Amino acid sequence: MAPLLLQLAVLGAALVAVALVLISIVAFITATKMPPLHQHEEEKFFLNAKGQKETLPSIRDSPTKQLSVVVPSYNEEHRLPVMMDEALGYLEKRQVAFKYCQRYGSDKVRVITLVKNRGKGGAIRMGIFCSRGEKILMADADGATKFPDIEKLEKGLSDLQPWPDQMAIACGSRAHLEKESIAQRSYFRTLLMYGFHFLVWFLCVKGIRDTQCGFKLFTREAASRTFSSLHIERWAFDVELLYIAQFFKIPIAEIAVNWTEIEGSKLVPFWSWLQMGKDLLFIRLRYLTGAWRLEHTQKMN
Repeated sequence: MAPLLLQLAVLGAALVAVALVLISIVAFITATKMPPLHQHEEEKFFLNAKGQKETLPSIRDSPTKQLSVVVPSYNEEHRLPVMMDEALGYLEKRQVAFKYCQRYGSDKVRVITLVKNRGKGGAIRMGIFCSRGEKILMADADGATKFPDIEKLEKGLSDLQPWPDQMAIACGSRAHLEKESIAQRSYFRTLLMYGFHFLVWFLCVKGIRDTQCGFKLFTREAASRTFSSLHIERWAFDVELLYIAQFFKIPIAEIAVNWTEIEGSKLVPFWSWLQMGKDLLFIRLRYLTGAWRLEHTQKMN
C-alpha cells in the first residue's frame, strides 16, 4: 500500500510540474509587449470651455499645477456627476485658502475622449501621461472614496520623505473595513476575496493589504516610472503597478480611507475574479520567464 501511495504522490508531483511548465510556456508565448503610448489624432486634444480644441500636455513637461486628478469613466453618466461635484467642491474650498479661487473651466477640468475602449488601466495611463501636476491622484468615477481623504494620502506621502529620486506612492486602503464587508457578503464572495488576496500576496505584491482601491496618489516621477512600464490595461493593472513600484523600491504608504459601496459596478464577481486570477498568474510568470522585463537603469520616458 505504501509503495502505491508513494508512486501516486510522485505521479501527482510530476503532473503538477508538467502543468506549471505548460502554463509558463503559454504565458511566455502569449505575452504582449508593453502597450504603446500611441495617441490617435483625436486623443491629442481636448475641448476647452469655449468648445475650442487645445493640445494636451505631456508627463515629460515640467509640472504647471500642484495636483492632477485622473478619473477613468465609461458609461458613468449617473455616478460621475456626484463624484465630480464633491471633488470640485472640495478643491474649490481648498483653493480659496490659497487665494486661487477661479471659476470652473478647462484649466481645471479636461475631458480626454479616447477613440477606443482601452480598459480602466489604459484610460488612467493615458490621463497620467497628459497630467500637469507635481502630484497625480487617480480616483474612481463612482465617488466611493470621499474626496477630502486626499489629505490623508498627502500626509502619508509626506511621511515617506525623503523620496528616492522624488518617487513615492500613497495608496488608499479599505483593509480596515474588511470585517464589516465580510458580514455583508455571501460566503462565496468572501471566499473569492480571500483567494484573490492570497494570490496577490503569493505571486506579486507583499505588504499591501488592499491593492485594488482606486484612490492612489503619486509623485510625478513615480507615476511616470510605474505607468511607463505597465503592461496590463484591464482590472488587474493595480497589482502590476504596485509590483513595478516594489521592483524599483519606490516607497509606498497604505492609508486607511472612508469608503462606501456604490451601486453600478461593472465587475461580475465570479468571472471578474477568475480573469484577475489568471492575470495575476501571468504577471508573475511573464516577469519570471523574461517575457516582460524591468531594468533598474530604465530612464523615465
